[in-house]
Amino acid sequence: MIKKICVFTGNRADYGILKPLINKLKFDKDFILQLVISGSHLCKEYGFTFNDIDISNIEHVEKTEIQLSSDTPIGTIKSMGLGLISFSEIISKLKPDLCFILGDRFEALSFAIACYVCNIAIAHLHGGELTEGVLDDGFRHSITKLSYLHFTSTEEYRKRVIQLGEEPERVFNVGALTIENIKNTKFLSKKELERKLNIKFKKNNFVITFHPSTLESNYNANDFKELIRVLDELDNSLLIFTKANCDPGGKLINSIIYEFVSKNNDKATLFDSLGDFLYLNVLKYVDAVVGNSSSGIIEAPYFKIPTINIGDRQKGRIKAESIIDCKSDYNDIKNAFKYILSNDLKNKLRNIKNPYGDGNTSDKIIKIIKNIKIASLKKSFYNLK
Repeated sequence: MIKKICVFTGNRADYGILKPLINKLKFDKDFILQLVISGSHLCKEYGFTFNDIDISNIEHVEKTEIQLSSDTPIGTIKSMGLGLISFSEIISKLKPDLCFILGDRFEALSFAIACYVCNIAIAHLHGGELTEGVLDDGFRHSITKLSYLHFTSTEEYRKRVIQLGEEPERVFNVGALTIENIKNTKFLSKKELERKLNIKFKKNNFVITFHPSTLESNYNANDFKELIRVLDELDNSLLIFTKANCDPGGKLINSIIYEFVSKNNDKATLFDSLGDFLYLNVLKYVDAVVGNSSSGIIEAPYFKIPTINIGDRQKGRIKAESIIDCKSDYNDIKNAFKYILSNDLKNKLRNIKNPYGDGNTSDKIIKIIKNIKIASLKKSFYNLK
């Protein structure tokens, strides 16, 4: 029996991760692929990344705007409410057999609630992880409890999903899809990338992505200013900024970036969104990832480059030895920059292992959903022995 599989994407980051799975599903005769596009994909302010999505050969594509221009907690809550209304209508129209949801975003939680109430099975990707500095931590665990199938990126995360009461036979460690995406990327040469982005690489090159920590009172804008102080002192360096996401406090951080880039356009540049292809190409040629994005934790180690991970936003994630955690203060950040440029670390990076799988994730997922039969969505709570 052909299964109708719906995939939800709400932002630039989750689409880049989901792409290998989407590409496999669209050409598999056992599935009818449906794609629901929402969130910041449809916002000009965040690069209107809907244009980066390949919708060819997808039978059903639905897009719905839910993102308000406000980045306050009230604005986020209202966006979630709009999502519930819109997603319930879309789910009722598509009637999928299974919906894929990745991660921990507020728009993903709204979509999960709509699926759950409509009695649609949810397959959750990247459950069991921790990001203790942000609201996303609670969103992720909530989606786990609403979901029927679970595809985790490490064995430790699999155990944590089971600890949340999910039955072990429905929880699978398949690795991270993003590793597969990297392995399938045909990279540009450095000169081609420079022309594409209108940049010129220097002696030292850094990509910087800094998101608000939504559990902090000032969304860690003061922490970001400490980073800016250090960046301002760097010589012979190219600073490639990407915008903060649309969480509460994101606009404040972006305004700080705008001001810094406008005063330092000889060494700094800002992109609304690089998209997954250009972002991965940038990672291939930079010396480090800086900020507090999950890409510094999962993708960067594959390229054997270090990450300066600032503050508590990613606290709790499993990390390769190339991740340099530092406090959100000037001296600690400055020392981290000195360390990542040292010969001692450069020698260690050659043997760094990424803990997020072997890059064969989509095939593992598809094999599982082909063979699994979902007779009922009733779940019992699994107690650890």
